Amino acid sequence: MKISPLQIGDLKATIPIIQGGMGVGVSLSNLASAVANEGGIGIISGVQIGFREPDFETNTKEANIRALKKEMKKAKELSPIGIIGVNLMVAINNYDEMVKAAVESGADIIISGAGLPTSLPKFVKGTNTKIAPIVSSGKAAKVICKLWEGRFSYLPDFIVVEGPEAGGHLGFKMNDLQEDKKINLESIVKDVLSVIKIFEEKHNKRIPIIAAGGIYTGKDIAKFIKLGASAVQIGTRFICTEECDADKKYKEAFIKCNENNIKIIKSPVGLPGRAINNEFVQRVSKEKEEVNKCFNCLKKCDPSSTLYCISKALINAANGNTKDGLIFTGRNGYKMEKIITVKQLIDELVEEVRNYE
Repeated sequence: MKISPLQIGDLKATIPIIQGGMGVGVSLSNLASAVANEGGIGIISGVQIGFREPDFETNTKEANIRALKKEMKKAKELSPIGIIGVNLMVAINNYDEMVKAAVESGADIIISGAGLPTSLPKFVKGTNTKIAPIVSSGKAAKVICKLWEGRFSYLPDFIVVEGPEAGGHLGFKMNDLQEDKKINLESIVKDVLSVIKIFEEKHNKRIPIIAAGGIYTGKDIAKFIKLGASAVQIGTRFICTEECDADKKYKEAFIKCNENNIKIIKSPVGLPGRAINNEFVQRVSKEKEEVNKCFNCLKKCDPSSTLYCISKALINAANGNTKDGLIFTGRNGYKMEKIITVKQLIDELVEEVRNYE
């Protein structure tokens, strides 16, 4: 199959792959710039990005804003002509401030999920930053398009369509994620393509659809492009790369993982999530972990009742303390066997797409 570039307005990625945003500290400037340098789109996760700042515990909001600007600056220096974006969860308390910081830092794109980013267009009007919601149904795509159209006379520059096999927080109810359910990414992509066509024709604007969730091989990429998607978003597969910003022990947890080690958990965000069923997950599933410090990071998290502090758990994991850390993963996270470079991974995926018939 011939590989066509991903065109988002005036942005052109020669390789139609967006590296998914992974927090805390899994996809920062190092990984994002490496992907961008290979022709894809690199994404920095803004979730608790300031965790290595000296004043993070006492000045969390400012530390996150400062760190986001630092990581964007570094990524742009490492990939001066590449496309660098930021992933920001709607569920974070300082969402508006982080969006403003991303725009001020020159983010080429902002992708937002874990809720519908209803106010996002107002922050980018008059700038070159492109924006996209993450949706998990045609209904959600229609809602956000109508809302942005009515309030801001703006349509998404592209839409990320995430299926039930993704890692991290999932836009589905727990019951929808049971193995016997027939919800799949293919049907959701078709649904969204059908919904978006109406808006594209009305406004004479093309809205690229990006398929995400469980995409692992070049064959997967080709399948969704053939289905009508303009590109794919891949997160988990980039974890076992040398350039991934997480600690080596974090990456090794995937290499040691098998299919039975992956499970759906309930997150303090209020959404189900997919993670490696490690010692930490097993422990907090049996007893509540005491929360001594609240970072006030999530809108729906109550420190008095939450089973654990998700910030602390994710930070522990990224720093290599996997015994006390939460490790999010996509459905196929167990398939990785070794650590390779981003270039090797993208070359492998591209070759598989080209060989697809």
